[in-house]
Amino acid sequence: MRLITIKTRQLLYLPALILLLVSFSHAAAPTKKFEAGKKAKVTGTIVSRNGDLVTVKVKKESTSAIVNITDDTKIEREKSFRLRKAHMDVTAMLPGLTISVEGVGNSKGQLDAGKITFNPDTFAVEVAEEQQIEANKSAAANAQATANQGVSAAGQAQASANQAGQLAAAAGAGAVMDAEAISLVNKRVSNLGDYQTVVEAALFFDPDQSTLSAADKKALDKLATDAMSTQNYMIEIAGYASSTGTKAQNQKLSDERATAVADYLRNSANVPMRRILTPAGYGATHAAAPNSDPEGRDINRRVDVKVLVNKGLDQAI
Repeated sequence: MRLITIKTRQLLYLPALILLLVSFSHAAAPTKKFEAGKKAKVTGTIVSRNGDLVTVKVKKESTSAIVNITDDTKIEREKSFRLRKAHMDVTAMLPGLTISVEGVGNSKGQLDAGKITFNPDTFAVEVAEEQQIEANKSAAANAQATANQGVSAAGQAQASANQAGQLAAAAGAGAVMDAEAISLVNKRVSNLGDYQTVVEAALFFDPDQSTLSAADKKALDKLATDAMSTQNYMIEIAGYASSTGTKAQNQKLSDERATAVADYLRNSANVPMRRILTPAGYGATHAAAPNSDPEGRDINRRVDVKVLVNKGLDQAI
């Protein structure tokens, strides 16, 4: 049985994720202004996204900068990484990623980005995705433990920080992640407090398949239309699999499903790729129904698509 749902209100998928640890509070910093028409460069860590606007904490400065991504912005990785096509590099512009930007100041004091470069090893995007998977699994377990045993929020936060560090070390990430970066990657963007889901769709797949059906495409067309009528929207895509295959097979299949959705939104629904957040496959985690019966497995072979807006920033920035 195939189900398609679209909701135009904020939903909390998997209530346990409400307890996804305490957000790391980012201290307000003065905003760096760029002179209109003058070339400039900036390097720093993304702390927030608001549509095409990226807020960056400037390296070695106590300031932030607002970078504007346009159709003309070239975004390049310094090294290749797992299952990512070159045209999808723009989707890696997530909170926690360190970027270097070259551009020209605009009339609003922002930096219109001509070129953005990032190194997946500096902030390991692959590791971040794995951390998100493991942290979400851990959060669900912690939520149950909290209900049963009254585990303190502080204890959960410490356990998550330890887990994130272990995962980064195990994956061989060369860079040392600071507490802020760890806090950011422990959650999907939609689970960060600044973001609100305004439209959501769930797409369901046949066993071992990542091909979109006609109904899937219709649902994505509707979602894209709703998204593009929303100011400063972003789209988050998460793919899943049932538990019938191996961990590696499920991870690959969920990645392929998420990528298929991203490619359709870009190529057929005309959504700019820069408005899509890194499409991620999460294997057989986050089961929405028991995997012990066929109907439950049908439900778990899915992709969740969310249209997000940043409710914590002035939409007119």
